[in-house]
Amino acid sequence: MRLNTSGWLLAALLGAAALPAQASQCAAPTDTPYPAAAASNPTDMGWMQGSPPPENRRVQLADGSFFRFPALRYSVRHMSEFLPVTRVSRRNTAPMALSYALSDGLTELAITPWGSDTPLNWEQMLAQTYTDGLIVLHKGQVVYETYRDDFKDYDLHLMMSMTKAVAGTLALDLVKRGKLDENQPVSHYIPELAESGFGDATVGQVLNMTTGIDFDEHYADPKSEIWAFSAAGNPLPKPKGYKGPHGYYEYLPQVRKLGKHGEGFTYRTANTEVAGWLVARVTGMSVADYLEERIWSRIGMERAAQFQVDALGTPFSGGGLNASLRDLARFGELMRNNGKLGDEQILHPDVVPDIRSGAHYPAFAQPLDDSLADWSFRSMWWATGNEQGAFMARGVHGQSLYIDPENEIVIARFASHPIAANAANDCISLPAYQAIIDHLSDTRHP
Repeated sequence: MRLNTSGWLLAALLGAAALPAQASQCAAPTDTPYPAAAASNPTDMGWMQGSPPPENRRVQLADGSFFRFPALRYSVRHMSEFLPVTRVSRRNTAPMALSYALSDGLTELAITPWGSDTPLNWEQMLAQTYTDGLIVLHKGQVVYETYRDDFKDYDLHLMMSMTKAVAGTLALDLVKRGKLDENQPVSHYIPELAESGFGDATVGQVLNMTTGIDFDEHYADPKSEIWAFSAAGNPLPKPKGYKGPHGYYEYLPQVRKLGKHGEGFTYRTANTEVAGWLVARVTGMSVADYLEERIWSRIGMERAAQFQVDALGTPFSGGGLNASLRDLARFGELMRNNGKLGDEQILHPDVVPDIRSGAHYPAFAQPLDDSLADWSFRSMWWATGNEQGAFMARGVHGQSLYIDPENEIVIARFASHPIAANAANDCISLPAYQAIIDHLSDTRHP
């Protein structure tokens, strides 16, 4: 049931493609007809330039052009021009200056993609992953930072499904503070969901996406539940004759149960919307407002963030947060430091250890690489299960926040890859992150 093009494109923001569980091989830009990164620079292409812009350089929500490549390279940096947003303010707090110890060493690294014998140099790695910005922190200091294809350090960028990790962190923090009980059924906090598939699922099952609900994210299937979900959340006026739900909170009570809860992991964005509703219900604030209260106004952010909302003003917890790259890195540093900033414990100290511990069920049924075999999904984060206890937030088109607490490394990246599925990025980006970690954790870098 494709209500309109923008409904489909809004669904693309949900991040189902962030899960490469069914991918059998890596996707490479050379296998696609898309222009290279340098050839798709949004400024050079002239998107939305002119008064008015020429017809062939207009990027619009209504016709879906805002999320077609290469125009999406413009739109991910300008989402508030297409979709309604609410502000996540840093209030009147002073930005926390980042400490810099820049080094040329990383740019000399060679990265060998999975399934290839031919290494890439640093520039090739950035270009082939359509990186918009990349920042690397080691022991709290910025050792590398780049902004590409006219993406600026002060620009906001759509985080896509990395938003899930933010919402999951807020919810887990409430669990650790005793405001939510992960063993209670969701309906204990949200009676409106009592008769839905979520009604007897526990809070913990929602956070770990082990609910047995009748919800799939098969974008090629017009009968997939993702279409009804995206239609409900679409902020545009509903088409004539539309009889479905208006907004996420009208949609979620209609989700049915399928199977048993707690018997396996399945990536379903609807779970994150329930997690956001739980946060809102127990705090009395929306996810956006509580993010501002608990984190954004307390850790020295440079820029206000923006949270996309549905037509009723409900933040899109599954993929609607927009932030600057440095502020994403600051959030990563907060998580690396176990929720602590200086002497202040911003998040409950048990939040990060819980995430790092991982979950019972494997994240990937068919891992792209052996290094993914131990990955699991915990409170909307991807736990690697490696010896360093690294964990990661991920989003379609190449968004990533990789945190290695043992080696004291945070890697934050925004990208606008033409292929949504992370299989197009993982085969290059994850080996690149490992090369960065190996380099920075070497004894030559005490």
